[in-house]
Amino acid sequence: MNRYIPPTSVAPFRAQYRLRLVVGTHSARHIRAIARSLLDEWAMPELADAVELGVTELVANVVRHVPDRRCKVLLLRQEGAVRVEVIDGSRQLPVPSAELSTSAEGGRGLLLLAAVADKWGVDPVSGGGKAVWFECWCGST
Repeated sequence: MNRYIPPTSVAPFRAQYRLRLVVGTHSARHIRAIARSLLDEWAMPELADAVELGVTELVANVVRHVPDRRCKVLLLRQEGAVRVEVIDGSRQLPVPSAELSTSAEGGRGLLLLAAVADKWGVDPVSGGGKAVWFECWCGST
């Protein structure tokens, strides 16, 4: 279910985009296209590469670790930044790999997220589950 949320203040752009879906192996491609389109609309195209990589990693984690693969994706326009949240019903918290190895089957996603995002974290969701989120700021280095 796609749903546009009107901004709380008068602005020419939507401030949020919400998407509820069951993800599969090709879902990240479609979500990346949505994110790029929104970032262009929000005049933040310089964040596209980081946001696309971050959302790809979070959606891949849902595909890999959440049994029913249901999630919500939220993109929030903030002043000079964008915040992305991927919310699922699993209580299993993501754990960054302590050691990066070419033979490891996983664990690189959160390291990549930490490398491209300005800030990231995990918050519990009432009723169970979690929201894994990240922020990318315009003009940050």
